Amino acid sequence: MLMPKRVKHRKMMRGRMKGHATQGNRISFGEYAIVALEPAWISSRQIEAARIAMTRHIKRGGKVWIRIFPDKSFTKKPLETRMGKGKAPVEGWVAVVKPGRVLFEMSGPTVDVAKEAMRLAIFKLPIRCKFMTKQDYEALSGAPSHTAEEAVA
Repeated sequence: MLMPKRVKHRKMMRGRMKGHATQGNRISFGEYAIVALEPAWISSRQIEAARIAMTRHIKRGGKVWIRIFPDKSFTKKPLETRMGKGKAPVEGWVAVVKPGRVLFEMSGPTVDVAKEAMRLAIFKLPIRCKFMTKQDYEALSGAPSHTAEEAVA
């Protein structure tokens, strides 16, 4: 399971998930990606389940990048406990995800294999997501794709 090695403050405030992702919202490493459409907390267990689903389907036929990390702790009081007596101990770790955030990237397999692998991974996540290719993303964002061939020409 993913979790930080050490943190300055172990118990954190809940925070807010308003607005769209301003960082981690571009396809940087692979050819295909899973992009979040809703805000949510994604636990380290859900990230691991999605990663396993993807890698099993591609059968070592490509590379997978996990673009989110669960660096926020959440606490939980035991059941049937009265109010008060301070904040509960840390229960687990989550990644805060906003709409537009790239969750996973992949390169190597064909489009059909990658799409099916990422579809299986999306089922493991608690939010609506969509599969995108690098070409779709560049066409959608309107950003020019800078490659070595275009720089020479």
